[in-house]
Amino acid sequence: MSETKNNEELQQEETTEEVVETAETTETEENAVDEKDQKIAELEAKLAEEDARYLRLRADYDNLTRRNRLDREAAEKYRAQSLLTELLPVLDNLDRALQVEVTTEEAASLYKGVQMVYDQLLAATQKEGLSIIPAEGESFDPNFHQAVMQEQDSEKEAGIVLRELQKGYQLKDRVLRPSMVSVNE
Repeated sequence: MSETKNNEELQQEETTEEVVETAETTETEENAVDEKDQKIAELEAKLAEEDARYLRLRADYDNLTRRNRLDREAAEKYRAQSLLTELLPVLDNLDRALQVEVTTEEAASLYKGVQMVYDQLLAATQKEGLSIIPAEGESFDPNFHQAVMQEQDSEKEAGIVLRELQKGYQLKDRVLRPSMVSVNE
């Protein structure tokens, strides 16, 4: 009987050891699973961070591309701006020359030649997009007119341009020089 008892005790000890080993193995496997879940979470966080970084870089690239395209379009649209700005005093001088009253036949011939040069120069600049800003009789607009004096005319409304002292010009939709005007009080 003692031998059977020893065998039973041995079996119980072995069973207890197996249970302890199984518990340790299960605990180790659970730790391994926890580590894998933690690693997966870390990698998913890194992936989300990289995706966000990629989207920001893509948006920056798209903005840069759009800005460069707009700059190129503006440069093409206003390519003649500096030349036309330099030609404005020439147009002014020709316009002043045409305001002189002609009395002799020789002066009339010279006047006609100046008129032809003025018309050709004006036509060439208009092909590039230069236009004269209308002023006299228009409502005063500070975007297009520069008021240098005020006058009083009871027949016209307040804020109406009475006289244009110097012509204003714009290139397409950009003002090169505002009209210098006298405005009704």
